[in-house]
Amino acid sequence: MIKRLLKNASFKNAGWLVSGRMGQMIISLLVGLLTARYLGPSNYGLINYATAYTSFFMSFCTLGINSVLVKEFIDHPGEEGEIIGSTLLLRAVSSFLSAGAIIGLVSVVDAGEPTTIAVTALCSIGLIFNIFETFHYWFQSQLRSKVTAMVLLVGHASMSLYKLVLLALQKSVVWFAFATALDYIVVGILLLICYQRSGGGRLSFAWTTARRLLSQSVHFILPGVMVAVYGYVDKFMLKQMLSEADVGYYATATALCGMWSFVLAAIVDSMNPTIMSSYKMDLQLFEKKNRCLYAIIFYCAVAVSLIFCLAGKWIVLLLYGKAYLPAVAPLRVITWYTAFSYLGVARNAWIVCTGKQRYLKYIYVPSAVSNVLLNLVCIPLWGATGAAAASLATQILTTMVVPFLIPELRRNSILMVEGILFRGIR
Repeated sequence: MIKRLLKNASFKNAGWLVSGRMGQMIISLLVGLLTARYLGPSNYGLINYATAYTSFFMSFCTLGINSVLVKEFIDHPGEEGEIIGSTLLLRAVSSFLSAGAIIGLVSVVDAGEPTTIAVTALCSIGLIFNIFETFHYWFQSQLRSKVTAMVLLVGHASMSLYKLVLLALQKSVVWFAFATALDYIVVGILLLICYQRSGGGRLSFAWTTARRLLSQSVHFILPGVMVAVYGYVDKFMLKQMLSEADVGYYATATALCGMWSFVLAAIVDSMNPTIMSSYKMDLQLFEKKNRCLYAIIFYCAVAVSLIFCLAGKWIVLLLYGKAYLPAVAPLRVITWYTAFSYLGVARNAWIVCTGKQRYLKYIYVPSAVSNVLLNLVCIPLWGATGAAAASLATQILTTMVVPFLIPELRRNSILMVEGILFRGIR
């Protein structure tokens, strides 16, 4: 009976996550297309170059705590106030430091480019307000993603309305840089209000809780930074080695691939609580649920990738126009990245439950180094398509190859392969 209730709650939870993010996708698609056409490849590339900095430092700002929060709420149900309060303070300190580091770094790397510095500084404001996403994990642990789905939709709608006003007034690229920060501000305020109205515990800070969180999450910090290296270094290198327009083409390809990946994120977020709960009840059930998750993620991604490969040119032409046709080639390569990327995301539940966090650094450090080297070789040869090829090769190594070579992680690699081959699912 308990398993059935968890299963039903999980499906409802996934339904709300998918529905909310579907709304975001529709809004983002319409407004994003208008923005991309208005800005053109160069300014669109500049915006993506700036957001790459914030996304890169986001991995440090989270301190790896996001990967253990749901399990913390499940294991310590009466301490949510201390867990959230301690997380907020820890992340606030790291976020302010990161925002300052971004501005300082861009001022050196892009000296003499005031527009680039201004755009990046405005985008970095989002790091500070993103700390409130902590509440999202509390609602997720309660299988109440309906709340966060609605909040995220409102935040995304606010950002989109802001962009529409800018389009109507024909503002410069600097004004558009604040859009991402506005999204985080609105979502943060609404999540805080919803938490208080949902009867959440009183927020407080406790050193013992903070140390416990960091002791579990510290193993996720370095891997998170390494993931950010091979997730965003390609945009940095494209801008420095080629041009902002090439960043725009590459960003268009990655945006199309990410346009639907909220479905995979919703599936992972929704199934994680039941997977983690089953670990204590039944190890065979735990492994079966992991196999099922891997199979769902892989084949959903493969199906969409086939569509992008066959109809990529017409999709880009229809949505972005002729100016963005150079994005077709990198799109046909980077689309296969999604399957392996989200297999890695789905793996986190197994990693946390089995306590294998300390081995992640052995995966991501060599992968990050490999990605940089591959980009150095591939970008001069094939431009944005080379960056896509480097990212795909790195992700395959990170998700499937390297973990199999580590004895402590080999079981998870076997579960992935079994899931893809539909073994041990029924």
